[in-house]
Amino acid sequence: MPPTDPARPLAVIELRQYTLRPGRRDDLIELFDRELVETQEEQGIAVLGQFCDLDDPDRFVWLRAFPDMAARHDALTAFYGGPVWARHRDRANATMTDSDDVLLLRPLTDGSGFHAAPSVRRPRPGAPAPARFVSAIVWSFPPGRPDGIALVRDGLLPLLRSTGAAPIAAYATESAPNTFPRLPVRTGENAAVVLTSHPDEESHRRHLTALRAHPVAREEVLPGIEREQTSAPRALRLAPTGRSLIS
Repeated sequence: MPPTDPARPLAVIELRQYTLRPGRRDDLIELFDRELVETQEEQGIAVLGQFCDLDDPDRFVWLRAFPDMAARHDALTAFYGGPVWARHRDRANATMTDSDDVLLLRPLTDGSGFHAAPSVRRPRPGAPAPARFVSAIVWSFPPGRPDGIALVRDGLLPLLRSTGAAPIAAYATESAPNTFPRLPVRTGENAAVVLTSHPDEESHRRHLTALRAHPVAREEVLPGIEREQTSAPRALRLAPTGRSLIS
């Protein structure tokens, strides 16, 4: 299978959050960055970002993407049925206690998703982690109700842009059946996910202050989202690893 075409949009995203055994995150990152990046991309999987969760030293977060659900099936079948995963799966799995917290997503709007990046952009193994801060906010809304997703899409995204932190990507739940059931994904979800990138966490805080002070956000959009959500949003505070394309 050829690598993912950089010009082709990536219509299916996996946001994967792993709970690791205490003290094993660096072990997984070293193995992942050395053995499991290019070898996935050779099967048509776009590895977009790898992160340390700043709120939990035993959490690893990453994103990968596919052109569509059929391509996802073919690529995952090839990778997980191939020699690379057979060689490294025991070491990888030994670092984890849970790998099933996975959201299957699609771009929230035309143009709000990532494209595959040329491999020449990716730092080499052992590269130092960039001094960047990435925020991923996950909202959960009642299944089957579009109002919350619409508020994020039509209300929040324009406000983020106007207050100085244009999202690097925005997604909503992909409701199509899981085409690779060997790897579970969360079902019954109606989520929106917005990612932003900042020079540091203080820049992120300043932007949140500006957003909350905007009259439309303060009086309409944020209260509207709060009314629609089923629980408080989950804010992922993420530090990119040295080989992450998202930073």
